[in-house]
Amino acid sequence: MAAPTINFNQFLEKEKLKSNGSNFTDWFRQSEKDAEPNASLTGFIVIDEIKAALEHDCPATVSCADVLALASRDAVTLLGGPTWNVPLGRKDSRFAADKDFTTKNLPSPNDNLGELIKMFGDLGLDARDMTALSGAHTVRMSNCEHYRERVYGTSDTQYSIDPSFAEARRQMCPPQGSSGDAGKAPFDMQTPRKFDNAYYRDLIAHQGLLNSDQALYSGGGVDSLVVRYGADGDAFGRDFAKAMVKMGNIPPPNGMPTEVRLHCSKANY
Repeated sequence: MAAPTINFNQFLEKEKLKSNGSNFTDWFRQSEKDAEPNASLTGFIVIDEIKAALEHDCPATVSCADVLALASRDAVTLLGGPTWNVPLGRKDSRFAADKDFTTKNLPSPNDNLGELIKMFGDLGLDARDMTALSGAHTVRMSNCEHYRERVYGTSDTQYSIDPSFAEARRQMCPPQGSSGDAGKAPFDMQTPRKFDNAYYRDLIAHQGLLNSDQALYSGGGVDSLVVRYGADGDAFGRDFAKAMVKMGNIPPPNGMPTEVRLHCSKANY
């Protein structure tokens, strides 16, 4: 189940940018997949295998965007999370999203609460949606390069951090250079393979892995939501499912050419 779960998180990050299948594109130029915020994403082969089976039985009908949305929902459910009805009929972009554009328009590891609320708000998602969707980190991993500044206290954006938690993460992540896979750490140390509300309890304990995680519980306007979700997993699940449907309905930008791709890694022509 690990690979579909990774793709579920890829779906979340992609949808924060726009609603299409451009993230898969493997053309000669760098695309959205190569952007730094997406560096830890893997498992694209799972979506390719699903798409190939669909093309065999029902050619040119189900888009890669819909495949990813359905796989995301099923991965959450298989890992113990909620389920929801996925609106279908979405199309895939004819073009890959530019790497630099993607980096600018996805949340960074050191964004503060105001920046997060604005980024989601620009897409029609409110602070409640943002807080609920962030709970997807409960089954995700992060590269050392993304949490290094938080655990070493070198970021301009700094939030309270549990000293023992920071020390444990520093053991996996050197202050400089690449640590490769050895530096990958789960956002949720308690139940990293279960879709639950432990992520929010980590935030309350000041054990958010990224500054942009801990920003949700830092004396700002969503602290009460974090406390509620940390105490009530069902409330989190309900709000998460609603936010996923709302996010899945974000339309592509006006004038964007779309299609149903035959292969998720490239446009049809």
